Amino acid sequence: MAKATLTISSKNYSSWSLRGWLLCKLADLDFDEKVMPIDDPSTRAELLLLSPSFKVPALTHNDITVWDTLAIAEYLNEVIPNSGLLPADLAARTHCRSVSGEMHSGFANLRAALPMNLKSHFPGFKVWAGAQADIDHMVALWRSCLDTYGGPYLFGPKLTMADAMFAPVCTRFQTYDVKLDRKCRSYSDRILNLPEMIEWTAAAKAEPEELEELDVEF
Repeated sequence: MAKATLTISSKNYSSWSLRGWLLCKLADLDFDEKVMPIDDPSTRAELLLLSPSFKVPALTHNDITVWDTLAIAEYLNEVIPNSGLLPADLAARTHCRSVSGEMHSGFANLRAALPMNLKSHFPGFKVWAGAQADIDHMVALWRSCLDTYGGPYLFGPKLTMADAMFAPVCTRFQTYDVKLDRKCRSYSDRILNLPEMIEWTAAAKAEPEELEELDVEF
């Protein structure tokens, strides 16, 4: 019996669920999944960006419940300090927290214009100007981290909370055929080909439910 339970929603649509799940995987936490039904009103509101993510993801571990993705990351770093979710070096650790926080609270235009949808692919998708500005800023951030810490991940040879925070964006870039420079494409492909991401994507594509509001033909 696992000591932890992670509550998530749709694997196809919920980027926050993916982040929380991937953080638990990277921390090597033994956990069970509890999936909220997609027809639950609060789940639908969260997926449609009409309310903050207050129900998913949520982690219950050793009689402690923690919600919000960054709070889950910080909790896992405390209880499993050798997980490497944050770099050992203070400057790198601070930088990692900063870029993770920016993903957590920013890039609103990108979120709205390119919702996560692992079942779909839109070749030649036209990205509107507001979202393109977010994309440009994000890839500049990626390039800076990859150059500073030498890759292959954002903060060097080990996956951190920052990689988990940006993993759903890699799926968005693939879904909407976003063009990336060589370095950022290599990083994105590396994240998408992680065993954990392959596992999540397969489960997402097997989901029978569809949320019509997010399954639009462009």
